[in-house]
Amino acid sequence: MFKSYLLRIIIFGFLFVCRPAYALELGQVIELGQMQTLNGGTFSIPANNNKHTLIQVWASWCPFCRRQNGYLEEFVKRIPKNSMNIITVSIDKNAQIAKNYMTTHGYVFEAAMMSPELKRSIGKVRGVPILIILDKNNKVVYQEIGEIFEEDFVSLERFAK
Repeated sequence: MFKSYLLRIIIFGFLFVCRPAYALELGQVIELGQMQTLNGGTFSIPANNNKHTLIQVWASWCPFCRRQNGYLEEFVKRIPKNSMNIITVSIDKNAQIAKNYMTTHGYVFEAAMMSPELKRSIGKVRGVPILIILDKNNKVVYQEIGEIFEEDFVSLERFAK
């Protein structure tokens, strides 16, 4: 009897304490706002945007992110210059750690820290890396949570026009 009562309390508690997970969906509009980049500049999608935007969420401590950032670096070098808006977003707790990571690896792509606007748009980050591609109207047209590989980046070249 006590076990049954305890089980009911636990289930009831979970129903009211646990919030549903917010998942990013295809077609969802993402508002980035203006983001301060790690190199001191700013990144924002122009009002008259006519390009796709690639957003990659990463962390310096993530081995999968390290590998995927290398693939992204090669992707950036392969596609025509200025054919996409590209920003990567670190979820590290400290911006200096993210800056050091970018410098150590010699990455040339833009990087920023997670912004409140982006966090509201994509929801809770439950794993990294995350790769998102937006169309010219900031709608999600591609998303992948977890590592993607070099051949996957080749298929993403279709978004660079």
